[in-house]
Amino acid sequence: MSAGAYGVDEATRALLLLMPRLVGRAKRIPPPEPLRALQLAPRHLSLLAYLVFDGPLGVKELAARLEVAPATVSLMVADLSRQGVLERREDDADRRRTIVSIAPAHERSVTDWLAAGGRAWQTALEPLTADQRRLFVETLQAYEREVTRQE
Repeated sequence: MSAGAYGVDEATRALLLLMPRLVGRAKRIPPPEPLRALQLAPRHLSLLAYLVFDGPLGVKELAARLEVAPATVSLMVADLSRQGVLERREDDADRRRTIVSIAPAHERSVTDWLAAGGRAWQTALEPLTADQRRLFVETLQAYEREVTRQE
């Protein structure tokens, strides 16, 4: 084994020690002042991230990306809409379709909040090749699927 190489057991140990620190650091990133009074869960952060990166989306599109039922997204959107974080509107082309966006009053604070994590990921991923980045993301996705399967 070359210097610095990990076997499966060594890599597993390293990740089991690292993951709680990563989660703990992520939880300590405070939401922006206008959002602090809200009870935002990680699922809200993922929903907001999709809206920041991809712009306004339909409820079904958000559900597919978040890998949850449309009813779950509808509940999250309703909750965040009542609190003024999100806006909902009918799609002009299809009145049955609801388009969700971040309310203008919160766009800057949500974008700034997500930017810190985005910059950290960009710094960590920059030295990797495109294939290494793909493998890293796919490995995290496989881990998530396995943890979910075991629950």
